[in-house]
Amino acid sequence: MQMPKTNVTLPNVVNTATKERKKKRYTGVTIVYVGLIIYFIVIAYPLLWMIISSFKSTDEIFTHSWSMPHTWLIENYVTAWKSGISSYFLNSVIVTGASCFLTVLVSALGAYGLSRFEFQGKAFVLIIYLGGLMLSPQVSLIPLYSIIQKLGIYNTHLALILPYVAYRIPLTILLIRAYFLSIPKELEEAARLDGCTSLGILFRIFIPMSTPILLTTTILTAYYTWNEFMFAIIFIDDDSLRTIPAGLMQFRDALQTDWGVLLAGLTISAAPIVMLFLFMQKYFIRGIANGSVK
Repeated sequence: MQMPKTNVTLPNVVNTATKERKKKRYTGVTIVYVGLIIYFIVIAYPLLWMIISSFKSTDEIFTHSWSMPHTWLIENYVTAWKSGISSYFLNSVIVTGASCFLTVLVSALGAYGLSRFEFQGKAFVLIIYLGGLMLSPQVSLIPLYSIIQKLGIYNTHLALILPYVAYRIPLTILLIRAYFLSIPKELEEAARLDGCTSLGILFRIFIPMSTPILLTTTILTAYYTWNEFMFAIIFIDDDSLRTIPAGLMQFRDALQTDWGVLLAGLTISAAPIVMLFLFMQKYFIRGIANGSVK
């Protein structure tokens, strides 16, 4: 008995299945891209609105909030800079730069010791460092204020730099240590045979090879330090020493209701961190990926 003939062949079935898989894959990719575009708009639009409104007058901000400026008031930025933003900006650069340098330096030394040396109580020391991640700045505000007063550094840049460094070290050590563990020990052994000391190995081998994670921790520290508000308000009393977040609050009071100039000041304060992320995003992503899984 002969089987009935059919026009469906095996290649046609395979091609149809392949086309169906590609169609589903393209549909999934399209949905992901649409979701990412919507997410980008939600995140970027407030920043774009702030930049556009910084070129408007106060009346135009309230009457035409969602339109482009009729007249682009560049003098808003000039007024903001001359009204105090320049000194706040300089203070933020000093505090942020010093905090980033000390945080990365101390964390690199600590991470190197925890990743390459064996000593009694090493696990306990690591737990102590990681325990710092659970400490909230708000909880320790009163004792920290008392310590700063006793050290005699109240109303100085050190009153901000030291707490910033202390609160960023636990996370920074965790990331750098994970990266250091991925560096082959053979490089260290070869350097020791050549007479290199432990510090020489750290600064000549480990740090140059760990540029992505060091830049990542620098970006994270800079973002935290530049935008920190609570310590900057409580530990600094002199207006000439205030950083941008604390200074803008006084800035608004001084300008009363000049929202165009205030938004210009906010744009100036946000620009350095945004530019830092844009120019170092590939190092940031690479450092986070390598330091988190190795």
